[in-house]
This record gives sequence, structure tokens and C-alpha cells, in this order.
Amino acid sequence: MCDKHASLLLDPAAQGSRRRRVWELSQTSHCPLVGVALPLGALRKLVERVTGGQLLHDDYDIHVGTVSECAQRNGLSEAIQKELERRYAGDIARFRAAKSSEEVGALWDKAVAAGNVPGAFWAGLTHARCNAALEQRMCRDIHMVQHQAGACVRADMDKYNALVADNARLMRELMRAQSRCQSLQQEKTEMAERHEQQLMAARAAGIAKDTDIFQLRHALARLQAEVPELDERKRLANRLAQMEEREAGLKAQLAALKAARPVEPPAPAPGVIEEAVPAPVEIPVMLVNRSVLCVGGRSGSVPVYRNVVERVGAQFAHHDGGLEDSAGQLDASLAAADLVICQTGCISHHAYWRVKDHCKRTGKRCIFIDNPSVSSLVRGLQEVATEGA
Repeated sequence: MCDKHASLLLDPAAQGSRRRRVWELSQTSHCPLVGVALPLGALRKLVERVTGGQLLHDDYDIHVGTVSECAQRNGLSEAIQKELERRYAGDIARFRAAKSSEEVGALWDKAVAAGNVPGAFWAGLTHARCNAALEQRMCRDIHMVQHQAGACVRADMDKYNALVADNARLMRELMRAQSRCQSLQQEKTEMAERHEQQLMAARAAGIAKDTDIFQLRHALARLQAEVPELDERKRLANRLAQMEEREAGLKAQLAALKAARPVEPPAPAPGVIEEAVPAPVEIPVMLVNRSVLCVGGRSGSVPVYRNVVERVGAQFAHHDGGLEDSAGQLDASLAAADLVICQTGCISHHAYWRVKDHCKRTGKRCIFIDNPSVSSLVRGLQEVATEGA
């Protein structure tokens, strides 16, 4: 350092308010100033711009060369001066308010406490009121700050490495979770497609069934239109089958009765009817050519009823009283009969009132008997024969 610069540093008041340049600082402050105030990337670009070519040196060589060039005024030191003035213009303006070394030191201490040392270091070193003692103190402080920064960097590096390891672990877990999610999503997609196919198949089956039902209903309506009396014919066919089945049963019963009677008894005299008991019952007057309608009674006794009526010379007709025969047939049977025997114990209420009403309106003879037995039927015929005698 020249004597003029040394005198200015020892007596800051001698230079007035003029700030010092980088080449006017002591050489001991160049190293921390370049290291702290200029990032390595910015320093390399600055040196390459001044030298006009790309540097192949490492960061340490560039730092050492720059520190050496700052000792005197040259193209590089002037470029560094301009860069530091531009970069830390705000800190320079803040330090301009200081009027003494103590005030400059107070601003420096405040900046160190706040962790904002690069700009404050440049503004404090180049301040007109910075003396040798303050510069030395600032260099010591920046030295310790660099140590602390190094320790913080090491701690930060440890934290960073731990975070990197944590991040790698979390990335692996994330990839596994994503893989599971993709598998589950694929399964859900396939399941949804299967359900959609099943739903479409069910809808198609439902449409096919509805079509079949419609066609069957249409065919049924067509058949019903072609055969309007189909239901009546079915009913009559069922009735015929029942009658044939009953006739077969009666024939079998009659055959069994004949087989059980080895000797045929003599025929009864005219006007005598055999009862279920051995004693015959006499009817004084024959009901010849008269139609006798028996309404009600047990279905199994109808052949016996017929035998009794026909033996006295009458024509036999029977209606079950609305139990199986159609109620509509009852009116026709009542109109064709000369005599009505109503067995009230085996007849529906509806048939009973129709028989009673018909006989009352037409004046037709009607005998009501309570017990549906052969003897009751014989007594009814005797009553009619007695009245006609």
C-alpha cells in the first residue's frame, strides 16, 4: 500500500466524505471481500468478460488471481469496483448516514447480527470514516462469520443429505403406492367393464323376454279370436272327463256289488221299490211318463236315485245344486221337470232360492227333504203318489 493510502486509512477525516476504492483497501481485506461479496459464478463471468476469453482455471485459482489484481488499479479491479457498487447500492446508501467510525461500526454490528454481511462489509470497508481498527475488526468478524457459515454449511449438508435419503425413501414408497393404485385402478376398470357387459346381457335378456311375452299374448289373443268359445269348451271337456271318471267308478262299484250277490233276488212287484233295507216300500200310484228333477244329494247316490225313479215309471233328471254343475243349467232343468225334489241338506243357498222361486212362480210341485237318503226320496215319491190318488 502506498504512503498516501496508508495515511488516509490512519486518518479518515483527511479524505473528507470520499469513499475508498477497492485498490485503496488493505491487502488483508481483499481476500475476505472477494470471497464474501462476489459469488464464484458471478466472479468467473466478470473475469471472463474482462479477459475476453473462457477461463479454464478452477475456482481457487480465479479467486487467488482476483485477490492479487485488487491490490492495484487495473481493468479487473475497476470492473470489480463497478460490480460491487452496483450490487450493494442499497447497503452503501444505508451506511452513508454514518458520520463517525463508531456509527459505521454500529451499522456493521447490526448487519452481522442480521446475517447480512456481504453488502455491509463492502459498504463499511469503503466508508470514509472506516479507520484501521474498524477495518481490522470487520475482517476478524467476517473471518468468524465464514467459519460459522462453513459450520452451517456442513450442518446444512448433513440435513440435506438426510433429506435426500428421506426423499429417496419417500419416492420409493410413492412409486410402490402408485403401482398399487394403478393395479387397483386396473382391477376396478376391468370389474366395471364386466359389470357393464353383464348389465347389457341382462337388459338384452329382459328385452328378449318382453318380446316373447308380447308374441305369446298376441298369439293367445289370435287363438281366442279364432275360437271364441274356447273357455266354455275347456270347461265342458273338464266336466265330461269328470263325468266319465265318475261313471267308471260307478260301474266298478256296480260290478263289485254284483259280484258280492251270488243269487239274484226276484224282481219286485209293480209299485214296490227296494230300499237300502230289506223291506220293500210300496207306492200306490205309478208316476208314469212324468219327469222328476232331483236337485242336490250325494253324487255317489245318484245312480240309486235314478233306479228308484225309473222303477216307478218316471224319467229321472239330476242337478247337483250348484256344487259342480253350472248354475245356468238349473233353470233349463227346472223348466223341463214335472216334479222337483229338492234335497236341502246337499244344495247351495243360491240354488235353493232359485228352485223355490221357480216353483212358486210356475206353480210346479216341489218337495223339500232334509236328509239326502234313498228312503227320504221314496217318502217324497209316496207323498206325491198319495196326493194324486
